[in-house]
Amino acid sequence: MAKIIAITNQKGGVGKTTTAAAFISGLHHRGKKVLGIDLDPQGSLGFSLGIEIENCSTIYEVLKGQVPIDEAIVSTEHGDLLPSNILLSAAELEFNRPGREFLLKSQISRIELNYDYIIIDTPPALNVLTLNAYVAADSLIIPMIPEILSLLGISQIQETIETVRRCYNSRLEVLGILLNKYSPRITLNQEVLELSEQIAKQLNTRVFESKIRASVTVASAPAHGESVLTFAPRSKPALDFEQLIDSVVAEPFATEALKISL
Repeated sequence: MAKIIAITNQKGGVGKTTTAAAFISGLHHRGKKVLGIDLDPQGSLGFSLGIEIENCSTIYEVLKGQVPIDEAIVSTEHGDLLPSNILLSAAELEFNRPGREFLLKSQISRIELNYDYIIIDTPPALNVLTLNAYVAADSLIIPMIPEILSLLGISQIQETIETVRRCYNSRLEVLGILLNKYSPRITLNQEVLELSEQIAKQLNTRVFESKIRASVTVASAPAHGESVLTFAPRSKPALDFEQLIDSVVAEPFATEALKISL
């Protein structure tokens, strides 16, 4: 059964899609069967990995029940993808029936045995799409950048996580907070690191030891339909992501750890 990881932060511009693309590509090239799901109406994940998002079925049609999920999945050299486009922006209004929180989980249940990992890229908002991701996921990774406003976005996620655990998905865990565009030489970066470690304790998690260093290659990769791992494999961000992915693959998830302890 697949391990399902949602990449989330309600603040935009913190590297969610970059992180999701790196995980999808990195896991695929480690021989894992991986599916990426784009829940952001901007469709950036599919675009970043070379899909023409206007010429294929999307998660919107899947959630509406118009297209079977296995028929909407697109195979790429980076792994399988379930893309999104601007039509998904209507989700808050259209997906209003009872049980709407479980739409994604229900669809994933049909194909999750086909994969080792499912990576979900979420929108920069705490809306019905993000809620669906949290209900379906085993765990969350929270990217942020070394800015005070980015920290505010993380602290506001805590209430949503607690609600989901209480009402929909008691197994949900936070794998860690990921610092993007990080430079240890900048004073503010060090100050934000200390504050993020305090927030991590409140979420019962940690700040990942691997921190993603800034580089122009991160911004350039999507224009070539690649993750930074394949576009510039020797760049500092690529090496940082490789180390991060290795650490996540190596450690058991909370659900697996529970089985081991029993």
